[in-house]
Amino acid sequence: MSIIARFSLNRPNFTLNTKLILPDTGITALFGASGTGKTTLLRLIAGLEKAHGYCQVQDTIWQDSTQNLFIPVCRRAVGFVFQDAQLFPHLTVLKNIEYGLQRTPKTQRHINPEHVIKLLGIKPLLTRFPARLSGGERQRVAIARSLVTSPKLLLMDEPLASLDHARKQEILPYLECLPQELNIPILYVSHAHDEIARLADYLVVLESGRVIANGPLGEILARLDIPIRFGEEAGVVLNGVVTARDLDWHLMQVTCSGGILWVRDGSQTIGHSIRLRVLARDVSLALTINNDASIMNRLQVTIAEIGQDAHPALLLVRLVCDDLYLLARLTKRSATMLKLCPGMRIWAQIKAAAVIE
Repeated sequence: MSIIARFSLNRPNFTLNTKLILPDTGITALFGASGTGKTTLLRLIAGLEKAHGYCQVQDTIWQDSTQNLFIPVCRRAVGFVFQDAQLFPHLTVLKNIEYGLQRTPKTQRHINPEHVIKLLGIKPLLTRFPARLSGGERQRVAIARSLVTSPKLLLMDEPLASLDHARKQEILPYLECLPQELNIPILYVSHAHDEIARLADYLVVLESGRVIANGPLGEILARLDIPIRFGEEAGVVLNGVVTARDLDWHLMQVTCSGGILWVRDGSQTIGHSIRLRVLARDVSLALTINNDASIMNRLQVTIAEIGQDAHPALLLVRLVCDDLYLLARLTKRSATMLKLCPGMRIWAQIKAAAVIE
């Protein structure tokens, strides 16, 4: 099963053309600058706007222009969470959630509201009115209201954009667990690098209404042939498992497809799946193993590609180790001194203190 979104939309100052086949599991992030078509694509999938095209979610066709088929939004089993929580101010949290539940026929309800309330940690808030909630709490209630409708697909349009850093950190752990706990695919619009790195499993990059790249997050973040630049935030995401812990030094060992990394102890249990973010600026390259340096993590890698960075003094180097991808940022002078070239086997050195969980 998958999500298919093929649309063609022409406006006086904007054109959107998409041909996407997306996974129907996990979180798919739609990334791009303002005006690239991210929100428009979500609204077309939801049925809030019309364009020529085809839309299918799992085994249900929501639109097929060739057959003059268009299922209205009220019958699409889709949940939508906006930047503004849009809660009813005169209703309590519980009544706001129940309003969402009432939209769904009893025969189509397969998500337990009590489970959603527990999952999002909002049980202590049920008797409050929206005015007495923080921004993060309001968004969690908005998500709960969407989830109790038992959607086949949850669409989230910049849901954290109005929150400060502290409130974002408060809500991110709840978003991480939703796809696995409730088995609902999520399409997530954002231009925030940290949100994408932490949440997304699959990434779609839009530019001027066109899809210029899409694929698993780690592969897309490591590509140098597309105009997606995160500046100082350039880097990759690695998936691994916690396999050991050093209590004396407050470190834990994470095993990835390409090797073993030691990182700061985050108190995860042994066997726990974990996601690590490694920024290009925290990866150095060496021709041989250097055992008298402070950097603990070393992986033998192959140079796949060398590309220009934003500053003329710098390069980005794409590295491959089995199924693991890395980016390293270094000066052109260093690359020349080391005589780096594609296909070369070298050592990537990664600072344990710099790896972000």
